[in-house]
Amino acid sequence: MRAAAPKPPLPDLLVQTEAELIGLAVALAGRQRLSDPERQLAASAAKVGADVVEKAAVAIARGDDPLGDTFCTLRSPLQRRPSGATYTPAAMVSAMTGWAAAGREPPARVVDPGAGSGRFVVAAGRAFSQASLVAVETDPLAALLTRAHLRVAGLADRSEVVLKDYRSLGLPRIDGRTLFLGNPPYVRHHQIDAAWKAWLSDTAGRLQLDASQLAGLHVHFFLATALHGWAGDYGAFVTSSEWLDVNYGKLVRSLLLGPLGCKEIHLIEPAALPFADAATTAVITCFEIDSKPSAIRMRRVESLGALTPLAGGRPVKRQRLESSQRWTQLTRPTRNVPDGYVELGEICRVHRGQVTGANNVWIAGDHSLDLPPEVLFPSVTKAHELFAAGTFLRDASQLRRVIDLPADLDELPRRHRPAVEKFLRVARAMDGHNGFIASHRRAWWSVGLRNPAPILATYMARRPPAFVRNVAAARHINVAHGLYPCIPMTDQMLDALALYLSTTICVADGRTYAGGLTKFEPKEMERLLVPGPALL
Repeated sequence: MRAAAPKPPLPDLLVQTEAELIGLAVALAGRQRLSDPERQLAASAAKVGADVVEKAAVAIARGDDPLGDTFCTLRSPLQRRPSGATYTPAAMVSAMTGWAAAGREPPARVVDPGAGSGRFVVAAGRAFSQASLVAVETDPLAALLTRAHLRVAGLADRSEVVLKDYRSLGLPRIDGRTLFLGNPPYVRHHQIDAAWKAWLSDTAGRLQLDASQLAGLHVHFFLATALHGWAGDYGAFVTSSEWLDVNYGKLVRSLLLGPLGCKEIHLIEPAALPFADAATTAVITCFEIDSKPSAIRMRRVESLGALTPLAGGRPVKRQRLESSQRWTQLTRPTRNVPDGYVELGEICRVHRGQVTGANNVWIAGDHSLDLPPEVLFPSVTKAHELFAAGTFLRDASQLRRVIDLPADLDELPRRHRPAVEKFLRVARAMDGHNGFIASHRRAWWSVGLRNPAPILATYMARRPPAFVRNVAAARHINVAHGLYPCIPMTDQMLDALALYLSTTICVADGRTYAGGLTKFEPKEMERLLVPGPALL
């Protein structure tokens, strides 16, 4: 058997393995007191040459982060995802640090809640020469990189690297203000321990706020900051923008209108690629604890180059923010509506399709062969069916059937009852009656499909949504939205509307999540500008 060819060296890196990266960090960090996990990691270090150490030191001195860059190359985004390690580009670090320094009393202390390789804490140390520096991190390798970064930058004497969860950090009160600056890790709720979810609910409850168990780790960090800070402390965090709109983000919105005291929000369009390894809509949130501004300045930024200075935007009054469940739309400037154009919601209502609760039960298959056609409805059950259809869905014969029985089974012809009762016995055996959705229906067996929508639309994908004229009168479940006219519209008008939407709407009109998915909630879709009835 032939030996596998050696892997080619990774380009533009000072070292080629994590063991070498550990060795480089240890060499740069010098003699520092390490935590036990860091000492264990240091024991696995591979020796690196003096020339490599010198090159890294020179790069750090000129403001680069070769250690963090190497770490992000050696560990893929997939490997870093469980810990939410997405490193922040220099332009963003500079803009946020500049905001903190602009016309404010310098902080006596800077806290970075998720330090990574120390980009924020080093930038802040250089900007604020008298501030003590606290870098908090849970990954021992990242903590080592931060120690090395701080020492080479000449900041080790006034810094502390804490290998600990930010939520359990003990932060003593000091004379002077604390600046909280950084990029809280993005970790979805599925990967958060039940004990920490309970902490979120209990802690929010003590502040008389509601918390959702679906909240990601960045939401936890906003709450922890409200606990760690004192009146007059201030900060800037960059996160995914999801919390602006989703239900679990209500806690962040309440904190910003309450104890955290939001001052500014800067939304960065996904086309700007704010993070090299995560296509997302990012948002920088600037706050001052216990401040009560009458308005919050909100701005959209199309490129990282336009971030600096981190200022400007239009003021949105507190009352407007308090009454709005979704804030992304408030970041958009007042639109100049072309003559004859209207918001889609003025001519159509947008409704997400029905949730079945258990597709294996309610989508027809071998378990439902005897059911009559009258209770089987051709339906869009996968988004790709709309992408494949083009502008018109003319034939529903290839679509799967959704079983939708009336809530009152007496409405069925007597001849159909035996087959329906047989199916219900099978559905019970499949546990179709016990799910959350089924248990909250008027009758557990009645899915309650909406009437066919004249236009169907996808609402979440890594591409612009598909808008499809539903000539086949297919039903749809919750993989799609249905557009239902609220004014009289002819077939020709509906055709023109579907064509306009399918050729005009782009991902920038929606909300992009970490991972690159762009989503349009029904109310967001209703705000799209479209030709009015006369133009259609």
